[in-house]
Amino acid sequence: MPHLRRLRTEDLTSREVRAIRDMLEVAFGQDEDERFTEDDWQHALGGVHFVLDVDEEIVVHAAVVARMLHVGGVPLRTGYVEAVATAPSRQRTGLGTVVMRDVGRHIAEVFELGALGTGTHQFYERLGWVTWGGPSSVRAPEGERRTPEDDSYIMVLRTPSSPPLDITAPISCDWRPGDVW
Repeated sequence: MPHLRRLRTEDLTSREVRAIRDMLEVAFGQDEDERFTEDDWQHALGGVHFVLDVDEEIVVHAAVVARMLHVGGVPLRTGYVEAVATAPSRQRTGLGTVVMRDVGRHIAEVFELGALGTGTHQFYERLGWVTWGGPSSVRAPEGERRTPEDDSYIMVLRTPSSPPLDITAPISCDWRPGDVW
């Protein structure tokens, strides 16, 4: 029987961290452009982890961390989704959907907006996420810089507290090491 848990980063045991990281590395694979990196793990820390266990084995993980995205220059407290993966042997069984539905509920309860970066839009679209159509950029220490490689990569989830959104407006994120989006 699947068991879904929400845990803060500081509540994860070292055994759970190792199991999650091992599962993420296998699920993302070894392709240089797709593999799960240390920066990717660091991006997933400091928020809420959604962990789904089957027979005491972690088979799905997602994390939601707080970020400040600007939409058309307006700052929005955003639940940003990181480190989403299902163990390869459990993919296409509905377990990832179970986790992402709970992620969506959490974001709706806590944030003005949900966001994530993905190349797998179809999976998220059926859960209410929409592809951002406007230009993307990062607010870096040297100033705002366009990230055209991330245009059409970003998806958002409206929440009850979202202001009216023009999904063709410019969107920007705060700078961080590794992939900014």
